[in-house]
Amino acid sequence: MTESKRKGIYLLPNLLTTAGLFSGFFAVVSSMNGKFEAAAVAVFVAMIFDGLDGRVARITNTQSDFGAEYDSMADMVSFGMAPALVAYNWGLSDLGKIGWFAAFIYVAGAALRLARFNTQVGIADKRYFQGLASPAAAAVVSGFVWLGVEYDIDGNSIGIIVALITGLSGLLMVSNFKYNSFKEVNWHGKVPFVALLLILLVFIVVATEPALVLFIVFALYAMAGPINTFRTVEKVTLNDVVGDQLEDAEFPNSETNANTPNEDKTDNVEQATESDKKTL
Repeated sequence: MTESKRKGIYLLPNLLTTAGLFSGFFAVVSSMNGKFEAAAVAVFVAMIFDGLDGRVARITNTQSDFGAEYDSMADMVSFGMAPALVAYNWGLSDLGKIGWFAAFIYVAGAALRLARFNTQVGIADKRYFQGLASPAAAAVVSGFVWLGVEYDIDGNSIGIIVALITGLSGLLMVSNFKYNSFKEVNWHGKVPFVALLLILLVFIVVATEPALVLFIVFALYAMAGPINTFRTVEKVTLNDVVGDQLEDAEFPNSETNANTPNEDKTDNVEQATESDKKTL
């Protein structure tokens, strides 16, 4: 019984990961069939499942090495390949080599982002992401496609803009710019009643113009990293922008990994749960 249980896999979190993987695959197929709005929406649906599987695994105590690796593979499809192919089929195909090169920059950036993140689990400052998280980058690219379809814009007519957004999103993923992870937010604490009303207002605004609102929100988040770097770092160096450093670029008034107790920096494999890998 014990041997059989050890060799098995947990159903619920991996089922959610599979749903996210299917959403990414569906986005690719939809873009190949010219259904770009459905393709873009599918990427956002994948983001929802990506945010759920790790949290469910943590709540139900069903995290595993297999689930963490499976999640990374699914993220590469949903937030690496899918957004790049959706953008290529919508507005990059007429650019020839420039188009597929921009799409490849995004794919390569997502792969490098995932690989770098996986090597930093347990040692990086969890308050920040080093580089733009791949789900956020996918939201920028897919949100722009969704916005273009919503306003009846022919993607090929603005191919250069599509290439710039796609390529820059890929480069931001492998940058050293710091992005707030929002992991320090206490989701279990109490909030004023007015906070619930504000959340309801946000839902209403998003439901009114989902494509426009989502693209603006994630585009502003993507720009926040470079803005915060140039605003807070007195003398910006190359390592603050891009480099091979394994730790986050240092920011004033932030705790660095060097100041982190050893027991916090040496989490074992069991502590590197799927929820730690949700923000790839």
